[in-house]
Amino acid sequence: MSDLGLTEARAAAFTVAVWEHYRRSGRDLPWRHTYDPYEILVSEVMLQQTQVARVLDRYGLFLREFPDLQALAASSVADVLAMWSGLGYNRRALALRQTANIVVAEHGGRIPASLEELRRLPGVGPVTAAAVCVFAFGQAHAFVETNIRAAFIHFFFQESVAVSDAELLPLVEMTLDREDPRRWYYALMDYGVWVKRVYTNPSRKSTHHTAQTPFAGSRRELRAQALRALLAIGPSAADAGTVQAMLPAGSHRAHQVASVLDELTAEGFLRKENGTYCVG
Repeated sequence: MSDLGLTEARAAAFTVAVWEHYRRSGRDLPWRHTYDPYEILVSEVMLQQTQVARVLDRYGLFLREFPDLQALAASSVADVLAMWSGLGYNRRALALRQTANIVVAEHGGRIPASLEELRRLPGVGPVTAAAVCVFAFGQAHAFVETNIRAAFIHFFFQESVAVSDAELLPLVEMTLDREDPRRWYYALMDYGVWVKRVYTNPSRKSTHHTAQTPFAGSRRELRAQALRALLAIGPSAADAGTVQAMLPAGSHRAHQVASVLDELTAEGFLRKENGTYCVG
């Protein structure tokens, strides 16, 4: 890989393999049919840490309920969380609503087209910002996400065991189709999905790979259960004991439930008044 000629030859072979796979097996996904920056942003935030199959179930429903930034900005926390149900990591929903409010108030309702401005929005990290710039605005930015990581490690680093994204980015830059970055990234991600399905996930060789902790019995599960319980009773408020009674019998102690409810309140999911909680 240190020899430039070899790298260029391998890069050329890689692009051929990616495009051939895309012509045969490219995925038809709804967010690939739009250039609307809002719709692209929604899809990218949903796809953070969530499988495509689960996003497919919610993407269209979410956009029908909140068809534009103005509708999302005017929504309640309860409405957004209800439409987010099943996607997990509810902080993303809250951040997306906050982003809508900021863009409406400070950007005239138009999502920024620069990496720097996008990065300032809640819940928009470097990968999401780059993806929005690529897929909504056709800008050629190099970035690495899980499927891209798998694609490059599989092809270029089969004998390696600790590959960093810093090692991958020069290859992403070298192979990037600057005339059509949007379609290239679709092909690249689909190739990575195929690699992970056919081979042992190459991303396990990445220094950025972390095994997800079990959800069952975790604090994350309790947070989700508490939110679902309060969403189920609508605008009504409930104290910690009532919320605990709505959870699976014996699954959590009273102090754990109270702690999670206060945590959710501090994060903006809930409102607390006179010892009772309701969805913000």
